[in-house]
Amino acid sequence: MICPLTYVEEVFKTEHGAVYQCSRKNCYWLDFDGTTTAFKVGDFFMFKKRIDSIDIEAMLNDSSRSSDFEIVMPFRTERCFILSPQNILNLREILSGAKFMLELNGSIKQFLRRGHYCAITA
Repeated sequence: MICPLTYVEEVFKTEHGAVYQCSRKNCYWLDFDGTTTAFKVGDFFMFKKRIDSIDIEAMLNDSSRSSDFEIVMPFRTERCFILSPQNILNLREILSGAKFMLELNGSIKQFLRRGHYCAITA
């Protein structure tokens, strides 16, 4: 579980899980499949790349039992993900949504820093 002493903000959430940003420890927390996993910033994006690279079509077309699940062990974590094709799709949705929100937030901050904002006058 996420440490109650740290300050976390929700980045993106679906019915299958969420990503939170911890400003105190400069990391992301993935809440998925009933457990939470902490990632350093770079490791989080490497994990997303790894999940995006899984060939779901090949898993579905392969009739061997070994293709029913994908085992993923993220770098610098003690977590092991055993993912079905549906789990992979759910996880991709969470990770893609989180990445989009992080990029959007960064773009907005950059835009405001440049002074390209409109003052609303009444």
